[in-house]
Amino acid sequence: MLLDELVKTTETVASTRSRLAKVDALAELLRRLETTDIPPAIGLLTAKPRQGRVGIGWRTITAAMGEPAAGPSLTVADLDAALDRILAMAGAGSAAERSAAVRSLMAAATEREQALIAGILLGDLRTGALEGVLTDAIARASDRSVSAVRRAAMLSGDLGETALLAMKGTAAQLNEVGLVVGRPVQPMLAATASSVSDALALTGEASVEYKLDGARIQVHRLGDDVHIYTRNLADVTHRLPEVVEVVRGFPVDDVILDGETLALDEDGGPRPFQQTMARFGADAVSATVLHPWFFDVLHVDGRNLLDEPLSTRIRILEQIAPGYRIPGEITADPEVAERVSRDALTAGHEGVVVKAVGSSYAAGRRGSNWIKVKPVLTYDLVVLACEWGSGRRTGLLSNLHLGALDLDGEFGDPGAYVMVGKTFKGLTDALLQWQTERFQEIEVRRTAGTVWVEPVTVVEIAIDGVQKSSRYPGGIALRFARVKGYRDDKTAAEADTIQSLRTLLRP
Repeated sequence: MLLDELVKTTETVASTRSRLAKVDALAELLRRLETTDIPPAIGLLTAKPRQGRVGIGWRTITAAMGEPAAGPSLTVADLDAALDRILAMAGAGSAAERSAAVRSLMAAATEREQALIAGILLGDLRTGALEGVLTDAIARASDRSVSAVRRAAMLSGDLGETALLAMKGTAAQLNEVGLVVGRPVQPMLAATASSVSDALALTGEASVEYKLDGARIQVHRLGDDVHIYTRNLADVTHRLPEVVEVVRGFPVDDVILDGETLALDEDGGPRPFQQTMARFGADAVSATVLHPWFFDVLHVDGRNLLDEPLSTRIRILEQIAPGYRIPGEITADPEVAERVSRDALTAGHEGVVVKAVGSSYAAGRRGSNWIKVKPVLTYDLVVLACEWGSGRRTGLLSNLHLGALDLDGEFGDPGAYVMVGKTFKGLTDALLQWQTERFQEIEVRRTAGTVWVEPVTVVEIAIDGVQKSSRYPGGIALRFARVKGYRDDKTAAEADTIQSLRTLLRP
């Protein structure tokens, strides 16, 4: 298929706020794709090509924007192959090679195709073709149920391959997609509440568990073969040998575990989050030992547990991982839940997560069955821009523009980020230096005082609440926002939503 067909469809999708119209346009495109074009096209439509990020930034793209082609000739396969070649370029002289490859690609593209390619390379198309919308479109185009397509995508971790199976396979084959030990699944996510009592009112009887300020891990074991994945499904097994040894000691043959790992001090209290994350960097040299804690088990010895109630999964977890289950209690009593919360805070942790005991494990979903409660309100927001500092911060990027995710397009395009405030508080000298360098690498435009960046950087922000504001499109502004730290372990798609922030408005 010509790439121009994707361009036309993305323009149609971007021009409407109707989810139904978006689904219709995408479904029509999917029906016309060649079989081999389906997986790469899905990646291109979501600005998540199957090759991942290929190391091309805004400056390289801008420099490559020469005279566009007079007419469309590039195909989906051409762009996919070009990304393969760019990804393979490494070593001395590879930067020049990549730049030349991008110039060649852009020279063969029309002006509209150039814009599409730039958005794909930067990971930001802003068309409203979110994975959720595409999931619905795949179901529509293949005449499969949305729930079957969504479940297969969550359990396989690959929407492109799911689309191929839905459209070219049978309904039975799609339904047979399940957990595979060694293949990571998207993690279940938690909503937010302002108090333990409010959370318990939503869940009913619940497991009230410590909320650790650690790094989310998913651990797969098959025999002695152990693999550890981050919340973004990156394999970090080689960085966490102590966790591998712990899991090898469990009395099971095969298992999939969900949990956290974090650094502890001499008294068993949590060390700062940055010390934990130092073990995950590309050049990690930290000698800090990480301790694993597990709060869920998804599979054990041939038995899939996703659809089992949490109470059953906890019982099994306690049997196979004694001493490594995250602290918590099952209760329907608000006073007991509040006590667990106080105990967690006294131990130096962030708060608690309240989980309905009858709930299944909803991979990749954020709902009301898991609810996190922190006395200090913290939200994961996305950096949209950064202003140059003054005084002792002259020459450094300082004041952050913060955005919350608008999943449904209530305040703009679905999947875009709605600005909710600014802050320069809480930034250390090291963070100022880091963000000055980093944000210029992912810059998309600038004025004399501000650098706008790709919306890909997640920062944890502590706030005292929100207030009504006509200054921002979401109608709210953060109160007393300050930076707790950057969350390299999270993607922008996992940011908190504008809707969740608006629930903090006082009646």
